[in-house]
Formats: sequence, structure tokens, C-alpha cells
Amino acid sequence: MNSGRGIETMRSYEEINKKIKHGDVVVLTADEYARLAEDKGWEKASKEVDIVTTGTFGAMCSSGAFLNFGHTEPPMKMYRCWLNDVPAYKGLAAVDAYIGATAMSETRPFEYGGGHVIEDLVAGREVELRAEAYGTDCYPRRYLETSITIYDLNQAILVNPRNAYQRYNAATNSTDRVLYTYMGTLLPYYGNVTFSGSGVLSPLYKDLYLETIGIGTRIFLGGGIGYIIGEGTQHNPGAAMSTIMVKGDLKKMNPRYLRGASIYRYGTTMYVGLGIAIPLINERVAKTAALKDEEIYTDIVDYGVPSRSRPSVRRVSYAELKTGRVVINDRTVRVSPLSSVKLAMEIAYTLKKWIENGIFYLSRPIELLPLDTVFKPLEVRRREPRVFEVMRRDIPTIRSDEDLRNTARILIERGIDHLPVVDDRGRLIGIVTSWDLARALAYGKMRLEDIMTRHVITATPYEPIHSVVAKMERYNISGLPVVDEENRVLGLVTADDISRRYVVRGGIP
Repeated sequence: MNSGRGIETMRSYEEINKKIKHGDVVVLTADEYARLAEDKGWEKASKEVDIVTTGTFGAMCSSGAFLNFGHTEPPMKMYRCWLNDVPAYKGLAAVDAYIGATAMSETRPFEYGGGHVIEDLVAGREVELRAEAYGTDCYPRRYLETSITIYDLNQAILVNPRNAYQRYNAATNSTDRVLYTYMGTLLPYYGNVTFSGSGVLSPLYKDLYLETIGIGTRIFLGGGIGYIIGEGTQHNPGAAMSTIMVKGDLKKMNPRYLRGASIYRYGTTMYVGLGIAIPLINERVAKTAALKDEEIYTDIVDYGVPSRSRPSVRRVSYAELKTGRVVINDRTVRVSPLSSVKLAMEIAYTLKKWIENGIFYLSRPIELLPLDTVFKPLEVRRREPRVFEVMRRDIPTIRSDEDLRNTARILIERGIDHLPVVDDRGRLIGIVTSWDLARALAYGKMRLEDIMTRHVITATPYEPIHSVVAKMERYNISGLPVVDEENRVLGLVTADDISRRYVVRGGIP
């Protein structure tokens, strides 16, 4: 991203803060400023406005809090600890811990997690603390159970390594099955689209080249005042996907803007309210701050492709996403937001009022966020075992009109539990198992086509073994036919094949 930082200044931080002090600062929320700029042009609008406020409220999985519990009598070096049965990270000093938003309860997984613990603390509720230790001469206590509130803690500091993506990809699903993702439930055959982010109110998109955002920038965070402490993890300004690392005092926050959440069949997270005041210090900032939903674009990507480089189905504006309908392949598809535009607007408006009332002043960043960050994927340098190394190749197949007695005879003679059913060109059309035959005997069904499974979960020869194991777990099956590009049967891979090859020999490399 080429910013050309350093162009002529329109107004300084000192001038704006002086206006705040005297009560004559002009502040508009980002959507108000965009409308003014559309009416008058951004050049004229920027001469009338000093600050544009932004807001976002969405799931920010990379969030968490550092907590200091204080010392017990006798003292204890906590080795492991739990808050409401959610494990907290204890690779820290004796009574310090970090609770991550996505950590899940050991008794209520997928329902309650670290984000809920943080919300409970901010709301002043009691939280059960349990801790274990191995005991030392200076820290002899080995076990602890008690209840705490946020007021019992010495420090409770929200530290979020990655928040407020500049923009988010929208999500859809081209496959024939439902997908459960961090972007919510995605229906088959492009059945729906989900998206996150606040578009015209998006904090980092309003200062596209990050000329006012950096280390030390004061922000709205969780209903209180926080600070940017650096670039966020996965900061990728070249793709307009910059992120920020932030911190703030949990004791001064509001549970309205920090909410624990569960994403169905994916896990737990926390919704975070965050807003940034953008001073219109130069023409470039003033121009990007005027961008409307119609001018802010993202990609609808296909989460049905299990790859880090998921293909883009189409490019779409936030204006179209917010209508609740988009068109994919000439078909209108329903769209739903995962973040709250209503609360994002509330945050931008609250920040505006804080500034107008002299409660919130701007802070000049001591260092701007980098624009030249190289975003690197994790390369797997160990060889991953593939299906072709494990699969049985001499697997018999049958036709759908085969006699059930002969089908049972093949399974017994070949010592297998799965028998692929193919058409006259050798293409897979179903599968029958020894369990299916037992069911046929119990219910008196006499035709193979009445008992075979027609929707078959398959594998490909070069698919990683871990992918096959995941399919077996997801669908509660023990074997998959291996097929080529034309769905012709090449072999079979089973849980027994994998365990004999890798578990018995010491694990998958």
C-alpha cells in the first residue's frame, strides 16, 4: 500500500485538542461525515469537520485479559487454574494468569468460555477460581478453591492481540453439506452469505493509510478508554486487512460492549466494542474518511474449499451486503451480519459525545503502524502422510442389483466391512457395510439398493491423512472409498488401516 505519508497538514493534534478544551470542536460520526461529503464534496466537508468517529462491534476471537489474583496465605505458585471451569494460561508468575476469549469450559464446552468469564467479571459477578500447584518451599500451598469478583483483583487488563480488521471477507459455501465456521453456519449450495465489519463506520478503513493510528492512539474500548499498543497479529495492510493490538482497564469497562458468545458447533469467542476518533489532519485522511458503504468492498469467499487461499465468488460492497441480499450465479442469496451495526453506530455516537463534552482527548501516536508488513502463511515442513500410502487397492466393488447373500459372502471372504457400489462405468454410486446387512436382516429388506448409503463421504489419493480422520470423526464412520476425478473407485481407507500404519508405529509423523 503506497500511502505517501507526509503531505501538508490541515490541522494539528494540538489545535484539535485545544478546540476540545474550549468546547468548539466539530465532530461527526463516520456515516454523518460521509453524507456531508456526498452533499458538499469531501474537500469542503473536511474544512468544516475536525474529527470523525468510528465504531465496530463484532466477534474478536484474539482477545483476552491478564489478571493478578494476589497472594494467599500461605502463598501459592499456581501451576494450573480455572475460572468458572475455563482454563486460564498459567505460564506466567505465581498469581498472574491470561484468560483467552476462545478458551472453553471443561464442563460446558461450546456454551461457555473465556469471553463469558470476562463479561461476568466486568459485570461485577462472582467467578469461581480453582487452582493447582506442585508446591515449593517459598510457595507451599498446593490447591485453592474460592470465588472472586473484579474488585478483588489487583489488575484486570484487557489485552487483545488482534482486533478491528480493516475489512472482513464475507463467507459462503458451495458444497453439498452444512459448514459450521467462525463465520457462522453456512448452508449448502450457496444457501446464505455471512459478513462482519461495520463498513462506513469501520475504524481502520476510515484512515485507510493509517496516518493517525499507531502506538499510543487513545480509543474507545469495551465501553472505557483504551490504547493501541501496536500492530495486530496478521496485520496485512497490503490487502486492506490491517489489524491493531489494544489494551485497556477492565475495571473501567461496560459489559454492554464486552459480550461472551458461542458460535454454534465452532466454539466460544467475545464480542468487543471498539471505536477510533480520526482527526482530519490532511486531505488524504479526509478523503478516505468520506468513503461510503457503496465504496467499501470485500470478497465473498467460498469456505467450502479447505484451503488457506479460498476462492473469491465475487466482490461486493458493504452497501449491497447491508441490504440483506446478494446475487451469486444469477440467484438471490440471503445475507446476515455477524456484527452489530446498531451497536457500532452507538459506539461512534458515544465517542462523539465524549469528545464534545471534553471527556476524551486525542493522543498523537508515538509511532505509526507499519504499511510494509509481509503476511506469511505457516509452511508445513514435515512430510504429511497421504491416503495413497495407506489405502487398500484390491477392494472389490458390486452393482446395485447384486444379491444380498453374495454381498455378505464378499464381505466375509475378503475380511472387510465396506463394499463400494458402482455403476456400469465403475463410478461410485453408493456403499454398503456389514452394519447395513445386519439391518436388512432385522427388517426383512431384500434388495441392496434399499439398504446402501447413496450419499458417500469419499477421499482422494493425495488427501492428507489428518483430513480423512477429521471426516471419520465428523460423520461417525470408519471407512471412506478413495476415488479419482471422475468418481471411479481406486480403493478404500479405513480407521484400522490408519491405526495399523501410524498409531502402532508411533503416531502420524
